[in-house]
Amino acid sequence: MNVSFKRFLCAVCALTLCSCAAFAETPAEPVELIVFAAASLTETLTQIKALYEQEHPETTIIYNFDSSGTLKTQIESGAECDVFISAAPKQMNQLDISADETANPGRLDFVLQGTRIDLLENKVALAVPEGNPAGIEDYADLAKRLTEGKVLLAIGNSDVPVGQYTQKIFSFLSLSEEELALKGVLTYGSNVKEVTTQVSEATVDCGIIYATDAHSAGLVTVDTATAEMCGQVIYPAAVLNITQHEDAAREFMAFLITEAADAIFESVGFSPLHE
Repeated sequence: MNVSFKRFLCAVCALTLCSCAAFAETPAEPVELIVFAAASLTETLTQIKALYEQEHPETTIIYNFDSSGTLKTQIESGAECDVFISAAPKQMNQLDISADETANPGRLDFVLQGTRIDLLENKVALAVPEGNPAGIEDYADLAKRLTEGKVLLAIGNSDVPVGQYTQKIFSFLSLSEEELALKGVLTYGSNVKEVTTQVSEATVDCGIIYATDAHSAGLVTVDTATAEMCGQVIYPAAVLNITQHEDAAREFMAFLITEAADAIFESVGFSPLHE
């Protein structure tokens, strides 16, 4: 083999190796993934975002935290969203064409079929400000004092999941929300964070919020509602069929059921529901 031909082969090999290296090092296309999530997930999903973006530098997670009812309305109205995580099945059902007509009377079709999961379970807590100045003991004690007009309770609006769970608790305790409102013993919040803030600032004697929000805010929980009182507090999650980034959305959903994500959810009191 002559010297010129050897040089030619070396040059070809060098070019091939450079081309392969350049191909291997080509970064993935950047993706901005928009996730609509219940306000009660703010702290945990913020931690998960940092962990996920560290492992997936091509993906930027953009959150929209609010009440599940507000998020559902925004999606229905045309907002861009890739993944939806609700604080109750109701709002997810209203967007899921596979739900029956009672649950989805508008026959809305936004859930990408085959991606919906029950992600987490929470609890509905009766939380009090530091030191529990009113000395509230439990839900039974709360019912008695509300009837007597002796405490001020913060609850969620009727269009948000925490407010809907509260209505079930009132029904279980044979309390009339309308009568209590007329007595002036109720204040409201448009999402669970607003209710939590009222309790934290001690502008009320107590509040009905999620156990995880009470934990994150450093509040004392004096009682927790049973499933008999308000049903299970299930958080469903799904990729939406309006996504422009299905693969990235599915990948993020898969991360939400990893041991790393479970540890973050469990640290504030959520119970992962996946196997």
